[in-house]
Amino acid sequence: MIWAAILLGSLGCYALKLSGYLVPTGLLERPLVRAIAGLLPIALLSSLVVVQTAAASTALVVDARLAGLGAAIVALLLRAPFLLVVVVAAVAAAAVRALGWSP
Repeated sequence: MIWAAILLGSLGCYALKLSGYLVPTGLLERPLVRAIAGLLPIALLSSLVVVQTAAASTALVVDARLAGLGAAIVALLLRAPFLLVVVVAAVAAAAVRALGWSP
């Protein structure tokens, strides 16, 4: 039964990807479609960051990860390089955990 679900899901994904070739080029050239396509990855990545930072199973959790995200946002606003942003976030989360604020 599980293999049937996997095969059906795989076929559905393949059909969805294949249907992209059927979209007329003129539709993809429209400014609104291009703007939405440009903003979609940002929205998806932002939602993944929020879910991974503030969720544990089905509950909302405020812990050291949120402090790390806040530190990363500040570093990004100060235009720090990406590697430094990651290090700042890790150090902030580790510092908050070291101070005992972690469930």
